[in-house]
Amino acid sequence: MDFPDYFADADSSFNEAEFVIFGVPYDKTSSFRYGASRAPTKIRQSSWNFETFNLKNGVNFKDIKVHDYGNVDVKEDSPTTMIKKVKKFTSTLLEKNKFPIALGGEHSITPGIVQAFPEEIAVLSLDAHIDFRQEYEDESFNHACAVRRIVDHVDIGNIAILGIRSAGKEEFKEAEKQGLFWIDSFDIRKAGIKEAVNKVKKRLNNKKIYLTLDIDVLDPAYAPGTSTPEPFGLTPFDILECIESFSQQLVGFDVVEVCPPYDNGETALLAARFVKNTIEEIWLRKH
Repeated sequence: MDFPDYFADADSSFNEAEFVIFGVPYDKTSSFRYGASRAPTKIRQSSWNFETFNLKNGVNFKDIKVHDYGNVDVKEDSPTTMIKKVKKFTSTLLEKNKFPIALGGEHSITPGIVQAFPEEIAVLSLDAHIDFRQEYEDESFNHACAVRRIVDHVDIGNIAILGIRSAGKEEFKEAEKQGLFWIDSFDIRKAGIKEAVNKVKKRLNNKKIYLTLDIDVLDPAYAPGTSTPEPFGLTPFDILECIESFSQQLVGFDVVEVCPPYDNGETALLAARFVKNTIEEIWLRKH
């Protein structure tokens, strides 16, 4: 069945929209599975599955002014060029007071978005991996370096990661040395997601937060279609708790690392639902 090539109900004009969705179809640095560049299209298609009304929060998505801009043309670019284009595009959105919602693509896109924000913002990363390598496969803007590149712009004390369960030994030691804050999935399993959320809130205080959701933070049982799956992950309800808990502080959002060739659409479906929920929760608290 054919569906429109934009995110469901994101049919407001650019000028009137409060939220702007854009795709970044990039996977040049993927190290295990390729195909994340197909994710923006698949996520958009999946979004047409859902009712406009959300039974959980009572929001009708049609009441929200959302525009789908389409994709940033980066698919064949080098990582450095991609970062520059994404930063420039995001900066334009912020200058026009739009809330940016990015559909990756791999996690290497996120530093480009974050660089468009003031340095004093905080960043919350939901991820199976710590992504703190200085470089990987001779590339400093590799997906495995995403948080390290964010630290080039945002103070490391304003960064938190939830759900990790994978890191290289030296990478892990360097993150510890520099004081990076994280809570791994094993501790979340023991103490619960609400306890983890409370610790992050205490850490980041009332700062404005950019939320980056690497879909591999979920257990592969829920999200098998991802570029670097890692067992023992979080649940979709854990992600909902994070979105709802931080929605009042959010200034931007992305979902990355959906890799459509490796499942039957389940992962893109979750990603689309998280995009809708994030927009709804932010709008709900504003209006």
